[in-house]
Amino acid sequence: MLLHPTGEFSARFLIITMMLTPMRMLFPASGLWNWMMKRRRYFGVGAFAYAAFHTVLYLFDMGSLQAALGEALALGIWTGWLAFFVFVPLAMTSNDWSVRTLGPAWKSLQRWVYVAAVATLMHWIFVHNNLGPALVHFVPLAGLEAFRIWKNLNRKRTRTA
Repeated sequence: MLLHPTGEFSARFLIITMMLTPMRMLFPASGLWNWMMKRRRYFGVGAFAYAAFHTVLYLFDMGSLQAALGEALALGIWTGWLAFFVFVPLAMTSNDWSVRTLGPAWKSLQRWVYVAAVATLMHWIFVHNNLGPALVHFVPLAGLEAFRIWKNLNRKRTRTA
């Protein structure tokens, strides 16, 4: 009963985390988006916590490790495992010590969130065999990310001109 809701909450927290930068770019004077940006790490760790709970529930639902491994190659399942395994180092390095220790490499590592997002989208689509609900959640994120990329490209062109 909790398996699907925990996966959906993980995806939602991931989407919220990723939407914060483009929303702050759209509304730079908004106190809400600045406040949320300061707490972005908590949303990301929340996404991982729900993903970990989702994974544990999945393993219990399968009944045995052998049963889980038996369907591991199904597209909907391995994309979920990929998203989870990408989440692990992101969550483990979501602390001030890791930011200081890794320096600029920390940001490069955290960019793997895009791989996790695509894998999560694929997992959602193929497990439910339904494109609609997944797109309702991910299309706004894709639009905001397209805006962020466009804005950054325009900013670079303005600097060089």
